[in-house]
Amino acid sequence: MFDKSEIENQVAEFLLQIKAIKLQPNNPFTWASGWKSPIYCDNRITLSHPTIRTYIRQQLTRQIQEVFGAVGCIAGVATAGIPQGALVAQELGLPFIYVRSKPKDHGTGSLIEGEILTGKRVVVIEDLISTGKSSLQAVEALRSAGYDVAGLAAIFTYGFDIATDNFKQANCPFFTLSNYNALIKYAAEHQYISENDIQVLKNWRENPSEWGK
Repeated sequence: MFDKSEIENQVAEFLLQIKAIKLQPNNPFTWASGWKSPIYCDNRITLSHPTIRTYIRQQLTRQIQEVFGAVGCIAGVATAGIPQGALVAQELGLPFIYVRSKPKDHGTGSLIEGEILTGKRVVVIEDLISTGKSSLQAVEALRSAGYDVAGLAAIFTYGFDIATDNFKQANCPFFTLSNYNALIKYAAEHQYISENDIQVLKNWRENPSEWGK
């Protein structure tokens, strides 16, 4: 059995160390959605660090086996979930496919890329969960194509209630290697942020769409 808190802390440390996650309570970022945020996450940076990339691949693989059991295929969510998913599929010796955000506008018009393996039990790989909307669009696309979606695995989640609700409503189990609460705790203990920053970061998580307006 794996030590969940140890993994959460290790992944939080890695993401802060390589600046895959940046915390700027006093100089907020603007997300594509228009939300103001004191945190920005780009887990693609992990791919440039072999030791960290290997750790994430191994932990995703290990937990997929323990949480979901035997599966027949791994699916990445475009775009950031594609390389992480391919690494996991290689580790498990399984077929790999990926799901586009929308069908391509030429050729076959495919939404799912790779050999269609209808009926296969599949785990979906994401790099990051915010509201869960894009992840669950991929889940629905796979189900519509005839796959049996066992669940979803990701590197990090902001832990929004709306994401938990969305996954529950879609009947899609999921896990992440680390999360917002573990990250903030680690960041505070290791002087990435000040005591004053902690409350700001907690306030943002409670109402992210309105924060900073």
